[in-house]
Amino acid sequence: MIEKGAVLPMFYLPPVEYFVQLNTYKPDILIEAEEHFPKQTYRNRANVYTPDGVLGLTVPVTKGAKNHTKVRDVKISYDFEWQRLHWLSLQACYRRSAYFEYYEDELVRFYENKFDFLFDYNEQLLQFILKSIKIKLNLNYTETYEPSYPYLADFRSSINPKLETEIDQKPYFQVFEDRKGFIKNLSIVDLLFNQGPHSVNYL
Repeated sequence: MIEKGAVLPMFYLPPVEYFVQLNTYKPDILIEAEEHFPKQTYRNRANVYTPDGVLGLTVPVTKGAKNHTKVRDVKISYDFEWQRLHWLSLQACYRRSAYFEYYEDELVRFYENKFDFLFDYNEQLLQFILKSIKIKLNLNYTETYEPSYPYLADFRSSINPKLETEIDQKPYFQVFEDRKGFIKNLSIVDLLFNQGPHSVNYL
């Protein structure tokens, strides 16, 4: 059976593996918009490289966003200043990288403006990243939830922080690699801030 495209979830600052698959299966990409929200996934979490190793940045969601809530209906919680925390963390991790300053003016608005829904927030971040990496892609969205797609590569569960990535990732320069060595499959911003316009060649 030949897979003619891929179905992927909507993640927060997705890991490198996500964009490898996106680039491999484009232009036939379907984004899952009708699933129920699963917890402890990249849908509201991203991993970045700090001087002490990997740091998980989590977008908090309102109470009640349990597994029976549709992913489009999950609201972001602002009970504490997570946006400020995430932006300070990104600055601390990547201020010394080659391309952080190149993208920060556009990216900072995601940490200054409030968004109601996680899906919409992630979608706008994804559009920003696709534009920055220069991947041209029209995103299509699922209209119903389907347990399986026989003719599509299905990455809705396989790209998961609890699972080891199966992609063979070549090392690229990372700001703190002298501390912990090269760390695979971090958030795409790690690649973007370190490789800038060369990111698409890497993918």
